Amino acid sequence: LSYTLLNASGVLLGAFLVLPRLRKERKIEMLLFGTSKSKSLLMSAIPIVLLTAIGVENTYNMEPHMFAFVAIVTTTLYCIEEEYGWRGYLQEELKGLKPWAKYLIIGCLWYVKKYALIGLMWYVWHLSFIFDKAIGSNLLFLALLIFGSWGIGKVAETTHSVLASACFHLIVQIIMLNSLFRDSPNATTKA
Repeated sequence: LSYTLLNASGVLLGAFLVLPRLRKERKIEMLLFGTSKSKSLLMSAIPIVLLTAIGVENTYNMEPHMFAFVAIVTTTLYCIEEEYGWRGYLQEELKGLKPWAKYLIIGCLWYVKKYALIGLMWYVWHLSFIFDKAIGSNLLFLALLIFGSWGIGKVAETTHSVLASACFHLIVQIIMLNSLFRDSPNATTKA
């Protein structure tokens, strides 16, 4: 569980280091709670309550409901850490670009000159190419990142909330990626 939090701490730290510089240049629209603190908190409370009630079978010999609570809170914090970097900073930094360019960059495709390195960040951050060397799998993962970047980006633009963006990131984590939820809840419960 601590590994999960440490895994995204670099993105959070990077965002906290560069956001003060960006704030000197212009007003930052992305905030933790965005336009509605109550809606952001409700949005984040729903998966915590639901998964805690359902419980998550685990290999840590923890009671399923307690493990679900710890796992969902940890994963939510992980998503907040990442979204502070991707939406709280990077989406703000790229706000002057056309939406398609912004989401391609965040989603990991190459753009021009100074954005080329940024464009690879999200893809490289996930290190999927280490575990699965198949080109088709990596291209599919890249396409999912681009689509996810667009979807979460739209949530961020609408709500101006890092927490709302993190909640949508959390959905992907629970359904597909997060090792804490790989086998439980089952596919029917996830749907």
